[in-house]
Amino acid sequence: MQAYYDADIDRHALDGKTIAIIGYGSQGRAHALNLRDSGQDVIVGLRPGSAKREEARRDGVNVADVSAAAARGDLVMLLIPDEEQPATYMRDIVQHLKPSAALVFAHGFAIHFGTIVPPAANDVFMVAPKGPGRLVRSEYEAGRGVPALVAVFQNPSGKARELGFAYASGIGAGRAGVLETTFREETETDLFGEQAVLCGGVSELITAGFETLTEAGYAPEMAYFEVLHELKLIVDLVYERGIEGMRGAISNTAKYGDYTRGPRIVTAETRAAMKTILGEIQSGKFAQEWVAEHAAGKPSFNAYRAKAAKHPIEDVGKRLRGLMPWLREPAAAK
Repeated sequence: MQAYYDADIDRHALDGKTIAIIGYGSQGRAHALNLRDSGQDVIVGLRPGSAKREEARRDGVNVADVSAAAARGDLVMLLIPDEEQPATYMRDIVQHLKPSAALVFAHGFAIHFGTIVPPAANDVFMVAPKGPGRLVRSEYEAGRGVPALVAVFQNPSGKARELGFAYASGIGAGRAGVLETTFREETETDLFGEQAVLCGGVSELITAGFETLTEAGYAPEMAYFEVLHELKLIVDLVYERGIEGMRGAISNTAKYGDYTRGPRIVTAETRAAMKTILGEIQSGKFAQEWVAEHAAGKPSFNAYRAKAAKHPIEDVGKRLRGLMPWLREPAAAK
């Protein structure tokens, strides 16, 4: 994949255009402030009574109801949760969308799985930073940027790609590198990464390790330190140096255990389960399940959260993190 930088991008594509940011969470705030500081006309759309209204005003950005922001926007970027986008779009956006406006997303779920069907006359593209909103903002303020993906779904104006790259540059991604992809590729790989590795895989592995040690009679505190706390050291090394780079920074004992025991944890059965999960994503089965879960009021989702919150690892972790004053509550990842 070719990387594009600010020198390759025509930032003037956004000249004279108003960008409506719908939502002011981690990504919404970062996009709004970075675009504003890049000289763009930005308005933030929030529902009446949103607790984020005061934060946005303190940040010095213009705030309006979602429908009013959508009506003003030449680009309308949806930065609210996937499951909330269809209702918000139908209720507050589609009837107010300018015929010439571009509909923009930071994740392809709604478009790829058809929970939103945009008007054929409007450009539709995606700009997806590959980092949490707090990092998108802090890197921009430091004069750097976070890489981003751009994808085009509809291009009736013939300018959707140009607008997408200009938007990416406006949030700072052109300083780090902008890569071109498709809605399908971004959506399916993102969901797979979350489910099989980054969130589902890692959290289950940590929990299983904790339970294995405590059931064998080891102190919960020792188990927590070894299978959860020290994970950050390894993840940081992988993030900075790659997998073999990480191995180069650990002891030979750890490396040998990695090479010989890792494949006994991630087995052929695990790999087969990964392929099944990917198939469920590709077929739309997961998307249908999640849409139905949201429509039903999230009963299973809430039950899973309640059960996980009661696991002993949470109590042990809360107590041990209290011994570490350098830690703070993490910001939302996306």
